[in-house]
Amino acid sequence: MNRFLRRLLPRSMRKEEVVIPVVRLNGMIMAGGSPLRPSLNLASCAGLLDKAFSFKAAPAVAISVNSPGGSPVQSRLIYQRIRDLAAEKKKTVLVFVEDVAASGGYMIAIAGDEIIADPSSIVGSIGVVSASFGFQDLIAKLGIERRVHTAGENKAVLDPFKPEKPEDVERLKALQLEVHQTFIDLVKTRRGAKLAEDPELFTGVFWAGKRGYALGLVDALGDLRGTLKARYGENIRLRVITPPKGLLGRRFGFLGAGAGFNAPDVAGAAASGLISALDEEAAWSRYRL
Repeated sequence: MNRFLRRLLPRSMRKEEVVIPVVRLNGMIMAGGSPLRPSLNLASCAGLLDKAFSFKAAPAVAISVNSPGGSPVQSRLIYQRIRDLAAEKKKTVLVFVEDVAASGGYMIAIAGDEIIADPSSIVGSIGVVSASFGFQDLIAKLGIERRVHTAGENKAVLDPFKPEKPEDVERLKALQLEVHQTFIDLVKTRRGAKLAEDPELFTGVFWAGKRGYALGLVDALGDLRGTLKARYGENIRLRVITPPKGLLGRRFGFLGAGAGFNAPDVAGAAASGLISALDEEAAWSRYRL
């Protein structure tokens, strides 16, 4: 009601609000996802970002990042979409780290023109990791025979049901080095001279926000509301951009809300999501204090 009455006053008598759109990017970064286990990827957040950058009068877009990482491809796609929109709409991007912006989460964070972190948050982990399980001894004990037929001698490398081969591990490590270098180059491009000279900076180590500030991984320490009020005045209004609620929004994925809900999706998620759930829990557990 107050906002309605304010619009009735002559412009010279109004105390205009400064509206700042806020997008919250939370969760493990991975392609796909399901209604039971939503994930952070370009498809799930593109619409939210588009809407946030559509506020013409907003002086900036605030993005809150809370992610332990995940897919390097999806991380970079989200990063690139933020930078493309910032250039197109000529908006300042302020990224806020509340709990964790590690690995792919930090890759998204560097899309910000400035990164503001809570002193006790976790930042960094600029590295690449691959994890799996080896089940060959288990299936032997159960009397199960693994049968794999391929066209191409390297088509079934790193099969978790077969013994690991040194040459396959070397090939994987070479691939990791390429992806890691892409990550390093991106951080250096975005952070530049702000980065401190530290031999551990790109080794996958992570730090609390306070140490991250000293290393140049973040620009300031603080929280979202306090920082925005200090910068744009007390008369700000934060407009949190959220996916649409209700069956229609979920069914058709408006604003990047995700895939539709149906019984086969639920069954498939329950049947195939166990290892993904374990991987996600392991990723989050690394950064819990």
